[in-house]
Amino acid sequence: MKQLSTVLLRLLAVLVPAGLGILAIVFSGALAQAPAGKEKEQPATPVRVITLEPQTVLPRVTGYGTVMPAREWRAIARIDGEVTETSPLLANGNMAPAGTLLLKIDDTDLRLSLAQTDAQLAALDVKDETLNASLGISRSDLDLSQADLDRQTALRDQGVATKAALDQARRAVLSARAKTTEIENQLALNKAERSVLTAQRAIAERNLDFTTIKAPYDLRIGTVSAEIGQVVTRGATLLAGDGTEAAEIAAQFPIGRMGPIIRSMSEGGSAMQLNALVRLPVPGHVAEWKAEVARVAESMDARTQSAQIVVRIDDPQGKAQPGIRPPLRRNMFVEVELSAPAMTSFVIPAQAIQDGKVLVVTAQNTLAAKDIEPAFTIEDIAIVSDGLSAGDRIVVTDPAIVVPGMAVRPVEDDAVKAHVAAIAGGSEGRP
Repeated sequence: MKQLSTVLLRLLAVLVPAGLGILAIVFSGALAQAPAGKEKEQPATPVRVITLEPQTVLPRVTGYGTVMPAREWRAIARIDGEVTETSPLLANGNMAPAGTLLLKIDDTDLRLSLAQTDAQLAALDVKDETLNASLGISRSDLDLSQADLDRQTALRDQGVATKAALDQARRAVLSARAKTTEIENQLALNKAERSVLTAQRAIAERNLDFTTIKAPYDLRIGTVSAEIGQVVTRGATLLAGDGTEAAEIAAQFPIGRMGPIIRSMSEGGSAMQLNALVRLPVPGHVAEWKAEVARVAESMDARTQSAQIVVRIDDPQGKAQPGIRPPLRRNMFVEVELSAPAMTSFVIPAQAIQDGKVLVVTAQNTLAAKDIEPAFTIEDIAIVSDGLSAGDRIVVTDPAIVVPGMAVRPVEDDAVKAHVAAIAGGSEGRP
């Protein structure tokens, strides 16, 4: 028994270390760490960019306004009377050339008044002839009476003539002088009456001119308030019309955008030197008219902070082309573009600017922020006056997904670049 125990102990002494060794070998392979590999590199983020190069820029600003005729005309009745004649052109919308007789007011009373005045003037002429003849006789009688008085006075001095004869001679002189004065006064009254009648005749002739209403210049007839048989009174509006030689648009422009456009011009430039273009959307295209700046309003709109600039289009009717360019009419709502001479500058999408900075891709294909100075904006692009150089790659990807310093893979966005160039040059959206 003792020997059996001894044998078992010896077996355990051999088997236990051997088993532990085998287990150590087995688990050492499972627990061994794999050799450390290289850290994985993060892939570069693709970003859309445009490579800068100088662009031709047409500095411009857009405003809106309504079309109005350069001249408006209203025919006001200046006499009372009945309308006896109207022109076939006297209807809303018709064109009436300058000098066209539009309507006529009855002139019978005025012509009768003229005839009466002429008769009174003729009667005065006859009276004057009679009075002038009587005046000659009266003056001769006065001369004779004065000579007789002188003779009687001389005889009285000689003691030959009596006092009664002298007094009679004096009375004859006074009577002749009174008659002469009376005739002269009557002639003076006739002269004054002739002046009154002449003035009355001039007024009647002038009123006679008011009986015919003619187009003062080429007109488009508007509202018509008179017709044949209607009795009109002095001061009543008979009709209205719009001159066709020119149209004007008083358009509103933001003050903040006008300043940079004017500053882009040479020294001494003003709004009056800007080029003007009027646009009107029509089916299938946009109609355009060249215009000129006519004047700038004295004050600005305090509520909208905008300035009113009036542009003028000469002969809008003559420039109309059926199906292409309609005639400009009153109250049409149009777009007005004011532009300065073209310039060369760097242009980028306005959305690429954040707090006065843009993201650019460096030569190492990492992002960096650059401070820039925008001069002005046109639609959705910005013209940059300082801070950028030719060849800079401007990030146009949404800035929310890129940060300065990160590695990127730039992808040229030709569509954005073409859009920016088209807007800058003023060709985007034009026919």
